[in-house]
Amino acid sequence: MLEQHHPRQIATVVSADAVGFSKLMHADDRAALRLFDERRALIVEAVDRAGGNIFGAAGDSIMAVFGNPIIALRTVLQFQEAIAKANAGVEPHQVMPFRTGINSGPVVIRSDGVFGDAVNIAARVQEFSPYGGVALAETAYSQLKEQFELHFTDLGPFQLKNISVPVRVFVSDRLGRSLAPNALMDMRASHAGPSVSAAEGDLPALAVLPFQNLTGDPALAYLCDGIADDVLLGLANTRSVPVIARDSSFQFREPSFTTATVGHLLGARYIVSGSVSGDPRRIILNASLADSSNSRVIWAGRFERDLEEVQRLQRELGGEIVTRLEREVDRVEQIRTFQVPPEALSTWQLLRRGRWHMQRRSSEDTAKAFAYFKQAYDEDPNSSAVLNELAWWHLWKAWLNFADRDELKIVANYARRSSLMDSLDARSYCYLGFVEILEARPQSAIDLFRQAIDINPSFSLARTGLGSANGLLLETREAILQLKEGMRLSPFEAYLFHNLGEVAAAYTVDGNWPAAIEAADRSLSLAPNYFYASYLKAGALARSGRPDEARQEVELFRARHPEFERKWIEWIPFRDKSVNEGMIENFELAARS
Repeated sequence: MLEQHHPRQIATVVSADAVGFSKLMHADDRAALRLFDERRALIVEAVDRAGGNIFGAAGDSIMAVFGNPIIALRTVLQFQEAIAKANAGVEPHQVMPFRTGINSGPVVIRSDGVFGDAVNIAARVQEFSPYGGVALAETAYSQLKEQFELHFTDLGPFQLKNISVPVRVFVSDRLGRSLAPNALMDMRASHAGPSVSAAEGDLPALAVLPFQNLTGDPALAYLCDGIADDVLLGLANTRSVPVIARDSSFQFREPSFTTATVGHLLGARYIVSGSVSGDPRRIILNASLADSSNSRVIWAGRFERDLEEVQRLQRELGGEIVTRLEREVDRVEQIRTFQVPPEALSTWQLLRRGRWHMQRRSSEDTAKAFAYFKQAYDEDPNSSAVLNELAWWHLWKAWLNFADRDELKIVANYARRSSLMDSLDARSYCYLGFVEILEARPQSAIDLFRQAIDINPSFSLARTGLGSANGLLLETREAILQLKEGMRLSPFEAYLFHNLGEVAAAYTVDGNWPAAIEAADRSLSLAPNYFYASYLKAGALARSGRPDEARQEVELFRARHPEFERKWIEWIPFRDKSVNEGMIENFELAARS
């Protein structure tokens, strides 16, 4: 028999997959099939109208092939719009959006299907699509980016299953909006490499995402954040699983990204997510633990409690999550982490409201946060949680006012009292460490930060403090190591600019001018008005024999910081004051360039 040959041709493949189909099948299989068939008909109609061909339909997935990528994307946008309208007419639990992936490349088209890597890549890329949106492989993106008024987020390269080379992925929702959080965009701008995942060989990290508020009452947003906060703090106290800091994981407030995408961007293998529904009297919480490497749900649970029981709820939830990771978590610490003494419900609510305002960082919100913390203190002056929140509030104020000594005394008082109430809360030792730094005692700070890290190895703020103290003691290698570890644990940290400024200072002490310039540049890309990074950059440029750039940086520095005084640099408590003098000489050299 003569062998039949099927020529290869360039085509564009679309992969579409229903979201929530399996869950709805479990609850109501007839409704699930009816809803899927209705939406599948919308897809088939749009594909047929555009001249594409459906192939490989299986289960809750549909694939189509087009000869033109522009027509393929236009078709996807059309049927996603039609599906969105269909979803708007059903009850919330019956909403069934679709994810879509598009890839262009060589395929083999036969009577029994379409084959080739282009097909496999389209199916894998689809897993990164937001609900109701689209994900493009780079080959498709290069042909489509200037053809539509859509804004895509570059997620970077991924090593897809059964694909030999990394594939770069770009995503957008059905309205054509870029989806990355602001901090993610800042990170993209300040890093040469696209990946912020944990290094090979590191322990698998875990991230807790903000819980979705489905109560219909915006006033209960603080409750959703409070429950997620408590789960995060509890999990962070386990010694075997690094936990991504809140400032990074809470960037993903809207459920736009898939588990695989969030895990890749945060460098976390395990993702905890959930939602809160019900009313102010009775709360229903749904939570799940997923493995981002394969998008598999490891555990899911539903909790329904009266609001008065909500504190026990968050400990019960955290305990179950830790149990599911029992091979990676010390059993003894599972018990310790989730059996802390409960506080009065009213105090708990006040703290969560205060934290919510504190995270917003405006002057008005900071004042509101203090009012809530003070009210909580009036109700329970011996609560370690209350004392720690007040210590953090005053530490923030002291830092903004150049180590105000009166504020530092208040911080130390609250933190010491907190450590007496709960000796296993890492925050009090961390805050005392920063007091020691601001009081020009970095050596004393080292022991306090190490105590905090011993209790909670995933406490990124303690890593930052330890790195800063090491830098002041001129132990630059250890300083850079700890600062980078802090950035790994919190890659989207709001104060990342400060970490990078400290890294630039360590490289300045070492005389590694290219590295100092690079770190300062990254710091300034996140906070252009950070005076320390700009000051160090100007000096490093001068020492690198780049006088024109050094002079420009000095001019920019003076324009942005007309109030600057030399004593700002002289104050920094380096162990050897010749370091301060050297930094001043570097800047003056730049000014003379």
